[in-house]
Amino acid sequence: MIKQHGFGSLIALFIITTGVLLNPFSANAEEFHWGFKKATDETPPDAGAPFNEVLKKYGALYKGDPEEKTIYLTFDNGYEAGHTESILDTLKEEDVYATFFLTGHYLTSATPLVKRMAEDGHIIGNHSYDHPNMANLTEAGMKDEWHRFDHKLKELTGIERTVYVRPPKGIFNEKLLSYGNELGYRHIFWSVAFVDWHEDKPQGKAYAYNELMKQLHPGALILMHTVSSDNAEALPDFIRDAKEKGYTFKTLDDLVAESEGLFPVF
Repeated sequence: MIKQHGFGSLIALFIITTGVLLNPFSANAEEFHWGFKKATDETPPDAGAPFNEVLKKYGALYKGDPEEKTIYLTFDNGYEAGHTESILDTLKEEDVYATFFLTGHYLTSATPLVKRMAEDGHIIGNHSYDHPNMANLTEAGMKDEWHRFDHKLKELTGIERTVYVRPPKGIFNEKLLSYGNELGYRHIFWSVAFVDWHEDKPQGKAYAYNELMKQLHPGALILMHTVSSDNAEALPDFIRDAKEKGYTFKTLDDLVAESEGLFPVF
């Protein structure tokens, strides 16, 4: 397992250097809403040529190697609903590491859980400070969202900065991806997701479990929201059953290192 702090700094430097060399800034402010046809029969989804091309241009990722039975777990945390501790307990018991994309509100309102995430070896991702439509912001506004988050995270945990960012609601444009690269950030999307963000509308453990297993595929980059009791209840069985099917769980650091061929991951 690669520790997030040192490797994260290397990733940030790599992203900045690549961005400067390529200088891929585009004035195109067209707004994109991330989406794809869900995976079936363990066949990875394809976001389509337009999305694939723009993501590749800026090093953004949404899935791993389609030939490797790997899973990358990520969680979005906008606010705490009482289920994250259970999720962390499950991850620790199963020896699985995840990435938690947090907002500024989450940092300040659930600080003990944020500290536990870091102490348990999970990666903290940047989901913006105020959860705005990032594609509507100026470069100054984008920088402010990311940097305010990073400054507060460092204040609370000592972590220098984040490397992985995820735009609220999956809304983005080329300017966001490009400017993120200039500042050392890499955008992370997802290949597995379902409606799980309504805290007051639980559908039961079976709903979450079935969605996860139905959409599972080699290289799956899973997005779950921690406000869902369904996810917390389904996670133990999902992890164990995915392992039974031959899948291994890796981190975003592993995914990036392997996709860029930076160095072997042990």
